[in-house]
Amino acid sequence: MASRPAWTVKNGKVNCAYFEFSWNGGFAVVQKQKNISALHEQIQIKYGEKALEVSSKSTEALGRQIGAFHLKRKGVYIENIFQAAKKYENGGPFLDMLEMMPKEAKRDERHHNSGKLVSFVLEDVEWPLEPMTAFYDYIYIMALKEHYGETLDLGEYHWFTDIEFNPKKSVNCQARSAAIYQLLREMKCFDRVEDMQNWIAFHRTYVCG
Repeated sequence: MASRPAWTVKNGKVNCAYFEFSWNGGFAVVQKQKNISALHEQIQIKYGEKALEVSSKSTEALGRQIGAFHLKRKGVYIENIFQAAKKYENGGPFLDMLEMMPKEAKRDERHHNSGKLVSFVLEDVEWPLEPMTAFYDYIYIMALKEHYGETLDLGEYHWFTDIEFNPKKSVNCQARSAAIYQLLREMKCFDRVEDMQNWIAFHRTYVCG
């Protein structure tokens, strides 16, 4: 058995819940898609609601198109922007990571030998580490806005998942970010993402998990 999170917009906030399902081992895409189906089935059983897998493994074109390894902001993959923005005690931000392949930037050894992560720096603006996912969510949402404006309606889906995300190993998740985009759309308050302090205040109030 495995337990994985999913995010939903409920009562005017982004909420997270965990679901247990039978895990299918293996690295093949077909195995991962079996896990997606099993996870979504548990969501359907418990809530009777539809879920969207947001990743390159999604069986739906929309889920793949809004995945973090597909989306770009100003011509750069958002994974590269996130990795390049990291500022450590002994180095960074490492802007050369903007030119790498996303997986290469994520695995760069400097993430492991530059000391403690202290902040993120993007376009000369320094972002704090708290709330923990606010910076990543910001990059993701700005990329979605660049491609879709404020018109992308994810409302037919009540839950968002990312089968590759393991909360024991990672913090940021594109499924959470997609849910936040939908909340911003429903609240008609995309202006909150334009200013760092306003965004942080919004994130602290409306993102629960």
